This record gives sequence, structure tokens and C-alpha cells, in this order.
Amino acid sequence: MPTRSADATWTGDLKGGKGDIKLASGAWSGGYSFGTRFENSPGTNPEELIAAAHSACFSMALAAGLGKNGFQPKSVRTTAKVTIDKVGEGFKITKIALDTQAQVPNIDEKKFLEIANATKTGCPVSGALSAVPIELTAKLQS
Repeated sequence: MPTRSADATWTGDLKGGKGDIKLASGAWSGGYSFGTRFENSPGTNPEELIAAAHSACFSMALAAGLGKNGFQPKSVRTTAKVTIDKVGEGFKITKIALDTQAQVPNIDEKKFLEIANATKTGCPVSGALSAVPIELTAKLQS
């Protein structure tokens, strides 16, 4: 299996410095700063990138879980919200909230929720982030 990578560089002190992130695939690169991470300045931050990875992984894993159970999803859309808070003298990611909506023919809500909840722990990114409480809201769309 492949190993994926990204590169980040930071220049300067914490509040006045700036950083650049580049995915090894070349698919994306961008800047980040204290303002994009802890305030509302435009740009990205590590938590947003974690949210992107988690939402993508969960959507794929849910589609796989549904398929293994004999259901073929039309679509799966997941939003991940990663919360960072000041804890003691530093900062900590304190919560991840996943909100997924799926169109899946011929499935009842009970079975859908069973598969979605299993995916919450079975998704590789969820596993990597298991030290953080992960909440899931899953809705079946018609």
C-alpha cells in the first residue's frame, strides 16, 4: 500500500510568522498562519485539513460498508468539524463532529445507522484520530 506525504514549512515566530503546505501529489498547496488557525483570517489550517481527510475517508468507508452489506449508495456526503480549544498552557483538538447524509436505495434507517456507526470506528482516519471524541450524525435521504 502507498505511503502519502505532505510538506509544511514555517517561517518566523508563532504570531507573526507564516507557513506553506504542499501535498506531495501536487494536487494542492497553500498558506497558513496564526490568524488562519486561531482567528478568522482567510486561508487554511491543520484542523481544516484534518477535517477534509476525515470527511473524505468516512464517505469512502461508508460507501464500502454499505456495498459489503449488499447496498449500493447513490451518494454519500460527509462534513467533518474539528474543534481546537485552549487546554492548560497549550491547544488540543477536543472534538470531531461528523455529519453524513446518504442516498441508499432499498435500505431501512436502522440498518443504515448500524453501518454508519460501524464506519465511525472502522474508517482508517477515525482510527488514527481515536484519541479525540468523534460524534456522528447520520441521515438517510430519499
